[in-house]
Amino acid sequence: MRVEIKASVLNGSINIPSSKSAMQRACAAALLNKGTTTISHPGISKDDQAALSIIRQLGARIEKNKEQVIVHSNGLESLKAAHPGLLHCGESGLSIRMFTPIAAINAQPITIDGEGSLKSRPMHFFETVLPALDVTFQSQQSCIPLHIKGPLQPRDIQVDGSKSSQYITGLIMAYAGITTEETRISITDLKSKPYVDLTLSIMQHFGMNVPRNENYEQLIFQPALAQVNKDIHYTVEADWSSASFLLVAAATNGALTLKGLDLHSTQADKAILIALDHAGANIQLDQDSISITPSALQAFEFDATDCPDLFPPLVALAACCKGNTRIKGVSRLVHKESNRKESLETEFRKMGLHLYSEDDEMIIEGGTPLKGNQVSSHNDHRIAMALAIAALNAAGTTTIRGADAIKKSYPDFFTDLQQLGATLIQTKE
Repeated sequence: MRVEIKASVLNGSINIPSSKSAMQRACAAALLNKGTTTISHPGISKDDQAALSIIRQLGARIEKNKEQVIVHSNGLESLKAAHPGLLHCGESGLSIRMFTPIAAINAQPITIDGEGSLKSRPMHFFETVLPALDVTFQSQQSCIPLHIKGPLQPRDIQVDGSKSSQYITGLIMAYAGITTEETRISITDLKSKPYVDLTLSIMQHFGMNVPRNENYEQLIFQPALAQVNKDIHYTVEADWSSASFLLVAAATNGALTLKGLDLHSTQADKAILIALDHAGANIQLDQDSISITPSALQAFEFDATDCPDLFPPLVALAACCKGNTRIKGVSRLVHKESNRKESLETEFRKMGLHLYSEDDEMIIEGGTPLKGNQVSSHNDHRIAMALAIAALNAAGTTTIRGADAIKKSYPDFFTDLQQLGATLIQTKE
């Protein structure tokens, strides 16, 4: 899909879509729960659909309506009895990293595959960790397809948390249900700690065997109890990652009110509020909404190491801030849906922005008017959305190729922009 966007001023209010980080974790918890789980405000993104497909193949039965997803599972019994054969994770990095250890509880040979950028995202973590837990593991030069055969046996283990906390999430959920004695996962150099908090919070809601968190350096599990039937109701919270683009659009372009966001959320990307405050944005926080109106914006410094998905909207924000903005955490950008360091620098330069990287920082020289141009999403949903927000402030027309990448996380993004006042046209490529 190609989207043409002209300079526009936004105005209005909008309900923020569901968090795919929370939705996918809730799917995993629903699979492992013995009973019926009712998920309200479910996500509809491609990644969410991939998670639902995976838990169905791992033994859950799913009903859907417009407002809810209902998951029926016999918990570990369903998982162990399943014969999934092939699990397809779409392009979801969270799904493959989280569900691989969970699927390894099953004793059958399982192939785990995906598509798009997932084919080139390395899975080195599993090469040493899974065999240490009695799971046979093969890959295609550290990439998918993965071939595993369990059953996974929990034991004390030390793992590297520097690449992604998503691997840790999968281990936590797998260990929780099958640990038979006190067991420890020791973690070195954990990044994205808020996502571990999100995992533990959802596990707590589902009544799972939540490990004791020793300063993110050790997670200590007590023996799992026998599963009993539990009916769980879980409401997926609104997505701070999706909201970050609209919050930046409001700060740089027009007056918007965003509804449904939880100010007490453990989502890492809630930190967008800190960056906006440092940039001098005019923010009003109410009990059930956030309102932002444009103001004179200044360059800021921000560490995105624990929230690397904020890099794209932060670059769009920095472009409108007078002075040199410095954003730390460039090393976290390489193995995303694209190499986001290269994607951001290449495409924003086409729009007249001067930006470059030094060591682990990206420096953006903001305040110069942007100009419309032909740009590419690099098949990356967050790059597409960042370019769209920048296009609202660019002279002329900006054409974004590969704009349908947004379906991975926020399928209605361009429709919502139009409803808020953006002048844009969507066409097939």
